Amino acid sequence: MSRFDQLRDLVLGLEQDFKKFYEKGNKAAGTRIRKAMQELKKLAQEIRVEVQEKKKAM
Repeated sequence: MSRFDQLRDLVLGLEQDFKKFYEKGNKAAGTRIRKAMQELKKLAQEIRVEVQEKKKAM
């Protein structure tokens, strides 16, 4: 479940930046969102590979 925790923490950590960007128009928060979304994409790909490897091992 450690991967799930990583994923959840990353998404929850973005909440304040989303509010700052969409509600207040803070451009720096938008940059942080884009960076974190790239990290999210990378983490999602790593999880997909792990799941596929586990499925093959079964």
